[in-house]
Amino acid sequence: MESYLESKGRDFVMIKIENVSKSYVKDKKSIDDLNLEIRDGEIFGFLGPNGAGKTTTIKMITGILNPDEGDILIDGKSITKEPIEAKRKFGFVPDSPDMFLKLKGIEYLNFLADIYELPNEKRKERIEELTKKFEIYDNLNSEIQSYSHGMRQKVVICGALLNNPKNWILDEPMTGLDPKSSHDLKEMMRKHCNNQNTVFFSTHVLEVAEKLCDRVGIINKGKLVFVGTFEEMKNKFKENKSLEDLFLEITENEE
Repeated sequence: MESYLESKGRDFVMIKIENVSKSYVKDKKSIDDLNLEIRDGEIFGFLGPNGAGKTTTIKMITGILNPDEGDILIDGKSITKEPIEAKRKFGFVPDSPDMFLKLKGIEYLNFLADIYELPNEKRKERIEELTKKFEIYDNLNSEIQSYSHGMRQKVVICGALLNNPKNWILDEPMTGLDPKSSHDLKEMMRKHCNNQNTVFFSTHVLEVAEKLCDRVGIINKGKLVFVGTFEEMKNKFKENKSLEDLFLEITENEE
């Protein structure tokens, strides 16, 4: 099936960030007038140094934080004005998998299936499919607190994808995953987008972004300093460098 880069004729916006700003300290913006559109069929990588505003942006997209200014639309639904409807449109993997540690893996997944209102047969099918894919099926009757970091990451990913949401919003999703699981997740991301869905994810692993993403956005000190394809980045700076070299050049120039 065609990829995003082969289908630029499509222009349905899945995630739209409009003039969004956020401050934690008075007169100092952590996110400064952010505008961004993520279209159907693309894997979008969100890059930036530590403290640049990646996680804050993702928390606003998912409704954990409210923007001070602006709005965010998920499939046309405002996360601030229609939060329940907007949240039905995505699955979210946070930057830390350390949650609901007293629950067993199966209890956590059934809890999420209840929220998603998945019928019994469908939930059993999805739980078995995803947990066998990530090789944690045999551990579902153990408490999450007994899991390794990688296993916790896997169960959180499985929970986020249970209802097969159109939009995947993933904050550092490969952290702690073994090579096979990381490879499987990347394949799933591409397959998901080939079906005209969207993946928005942050990562520090620039090699992954370079190989996987259709477009990337680079944020630094709360401001979006580049959006486009890797080829567009190379053309803009007229240099045949790796994404790592260009990323360092862009963010250092913004200091």
